Amino acid sequence: MNSFLKIAAMVLVVCLVAAPVFAQSAAGEKAPAAAAAAAAPEHSSLLLGGAIGSGIVILGAGFGIGRIGASAVEGMARQPEVAGSIQAAMIISAALIEGVTFFALIVCMRSI
Repeated sequence: MNSFLKIAAMVLVVCLVAAPVFAQSAAGEKAPAAAAAAAAPEHSSLLLGGAIGSGIVILGAGFGIGRIGASAVEGMARQPEVAGSIQAAMIISAALIEGVTFFALIVCMRSI
C-alpha cells in the first residue's frame, strides 16, 4: 500500500506541474503587449514543468533498466544454462523502456 501511495503522489505532482500547458491561448489569437508581459511567468512555469517532467522520466527509466539488469544478472548467476535467453529478454525489455522514455521526453520537451 505504501508504494501505491508513492506512485499516486508522483502522478499527482506530474499532473499539477503539467497543468499550465492546457491554459495556453489559441494559436491565431494575438495578445496585447500588456497581456504578453503578464504571460511571461506562464512560459517560465512551462519551462519548469518540462524540466521536472524530463527529470522524472529519466529517473524512472534509469531505475527500471537498473532493476532489469540486476534481475538478469542474478538470474544468470542462479541458472547459467539459460543465460542466453535471459540476456535476450533483458535486451528486449530495456529497448522497450528506452522507446517509452524517448517518447515521454519528446512530450516533455514539446511543452517547452
